[in-house]
Amino acid sequence: MNRPNILSVPDKSNRARFRDGFGQRFIVTVDTEEEFDWNAPLDRERHTIVTVPALRKFQQFCEGFGVVPSYLVDFPIASSSFAREAIGAAVLAGRAEIGVQLHPWVSPPFEEDVTEFNSFAGNLPYELEREKFRRLRDRIEQTFETAPLIYRAGRYGLGPNTAAILSEFGIAVDTSVRARFDYSSTGGPNYREHPLEPYWVGPDQRLLELPLTSVYWGPLRRIGNVIYPLLWRAPALRGVLARAGLLERIPLTPEGVTSAEALRGVDIAVDDGLPILVFSFHSPSLAPGHTPYVRNDDDLDALYDWWRALFTHLAARGVRPTSVSDIMASVELA
Repeated sequence: MNRPNILSVPDKSNRARFRDGFGQRFIVTVDTEEEFDWNAPLDRERHTIVTVPALRKFQQFCEGFGVVPSYLVDFPIASSSFAREAIGAAVLAGRAEIGVQLHPWVSPPFEEDVTEFNSFAGNLPYELEREKFRRLRDRIEQTFETAPLIYRAGRYGLGPNTAAILSEFGIAVDTSVRARFDYSSTGGPNYREHPLEPYWVGPDQRLLELPLTSVYWGPLRRIGNVIYPLLWRAPALRGVLARAGLLERIPLTPEGVTSAEALRGVDIAVDDGLPILVFSFHSPSLAPGHTPYVRNDDDLDALYDWWRALFTHLAARGVRPTSVSDIMASVELA
């Protein structure tokens, strides 16, 4: 069977186009997942879901700015009543959207060994990746009473069969490609050459790729994709270039990126004409003590200040929030 390979770098002819008046937009995606020790080996049992109620506060915060967040939910979250209590009403009312995030090590059926290689769902055999996705997607629809339309592979772990699986189950948008990043050293995909612009996966235009936004900043940014990979063995040199104001990679996330850095990244993306800016972060960062980025109450306050600064700046630049449903209603078919 000739399936489109979502790992392939697309031709420019596959770039998506949007209706007149769509302008430049942004979308907030939340990797909505269990808490676990980020420094320990992956484990099927050693996790909690105590931060799920904190989604309610973030949802209310987003609503104050007219932002419709996309919660990309994995199996432990979809199996918890807390998730529906926190954001279920917002999803049903269209003030939030729900999507799929596959962490294979905590998603049944449990047929594979728990290894770093197998933590990238796209590395699993086709039938196993498909069955894990199907069970998760069905659980999400049961929990939230709505069919998810957007997908992100946990750890950005797409594979050669993923596009066919997503299309089979009616997923309209994938947002697993983390442009400018390379995970091949640990068995994952390499997205260094993938574009930032949304594009169609395959010629049938059934699956839209919405890459996460990461940009290079500084005088050397036009050759960032050449220089940055050469320094992967010397991360300290990357820091030197950033501090010198010569080259910095800026992903649009509050995790490990200051608001000042993110504002620079937004300006570059907007000035370059990127039609959709894709923000992301992990839901356990909404409570202290569960990720390296939010260790205490001050860090949590800083996270909300980060979003407040970004939302305000985006509005000033004329970049409005969007949603998966709005994107699919606005994208043009050839």
